[in-house]
Amino acid sequence: MTEITRFAPSPTGHLHLGHVASALAGWRAAMESGGTFLLRVEDIDTVRCRPEFITGLYTDLEWLGLSWPRPVRRQSLHMAEYRRVLDALAARGLLYPCFCTRRDIMEAAGAPHHAPDGAMIYPGTCRDMDPG
Repeated sequence: MTEITRFAPSPTGHLHLGHVASALAGWRAAMESGGTFLLRVEDIDTVRCRPEFITGLYTDLEWLGLSWPRPVRRQSLHMAEYRRVLDALAARGLLYPCFCTRRDIMEAAGAPHHAPDGAMIYPGTCRDMDPG
């Protein structure tokens, strides 16, 4: 079975050993199966993502001997596409706002919310919240 794997770092700094381990594992799995290793750049954090980190990312991965199809998908170049999908979901009434803090989410995620088959169930934390 061929595998498609991907490595999707946020270019908010230089690669660290955790990034390297993840990229190498994904690349190796793809190569061993005759598959494809995809690189996707998660550059939507406009405050911390910088062009020199993207350039460094490519340079470092190439130095490691990794290869991937081009062009690389940069998330920031697809915001209009994401907006269209969100608008379509909103028109169908399938979106709701969430006002949870990261702590709220961690606490909700730590609570036992499982169906009898073991699947996770959304606890409904923000389903009926008023944004005001």
